[in-house]
Amino acid sequence: MERIAEVTRETKETSIHMKLNLDGEGNASVNTGIGFFDHMLEGFSKHGFFDLSLSVKGDLHVDGHHTVEDTGIVLGTAIKDAVGDKKGIKRYGYFILPMDDALALCAVDLCGRPYLQFDCTFPNDMTGGFDTSLVKEFFYAVSYSAAMNIHVKMLNGENSHHMIETVFKAFAKALDDAVAMDARIKDVLSTKGSL
Repeated sequence: MERIAEVTRETKETSIHMKLNLDGEGNASVNTGIGFFDHMLEGFSKHGFFDLSLSVKGDLHVDGHHTVEDTGIVLGTAIKDAVGDKKGIKRYGYFILPMDDALALCAVDLCGRPYLQFDCTFPNDMTGGFDTSLVKEFFYAVSYSAAMNIHVKMLNGENSHHMIETVFKAFAKALDDAVAMDARIKDVLSTKGSL
């Protein structure tokens, strides 16, 4: 069964179209208008083995906030749609990812309840043309639209580029683990019988 979602979101601030395949090969075609953000999403796709096609037209003449936040909303919606009824998935995933000076931990739970715990402070306000405060906004939007728990903790780091990249890649690896099928799970992994 294909686990693919296609989501379009149109507002006065952004126009977004995304196609996400949870069982892909890590192929990405991404254009958000923010080069550094594209780089992060391409890393997410590659390291999670998700095929991601994304086109965003946002009000970048204002700033990057709406573009980044709304992309998070669309990605969260696509994850929720693609994972479906969650039967047979592992539900939980976690990863600790190093990149030079940076070390980030990410743990996720596809539990049907939104929650973000984000313990990261970046040394720089900007990386390229990207406002580093938007990293938290992005993951907040993902957690709420996907109805999932996301915990991110920066364990070490000095370089903002490296630190943010470890967060995106650790999230990708954790999510890949959580959406993986496990033959031992016959229904959903919950004593409640639903997620």
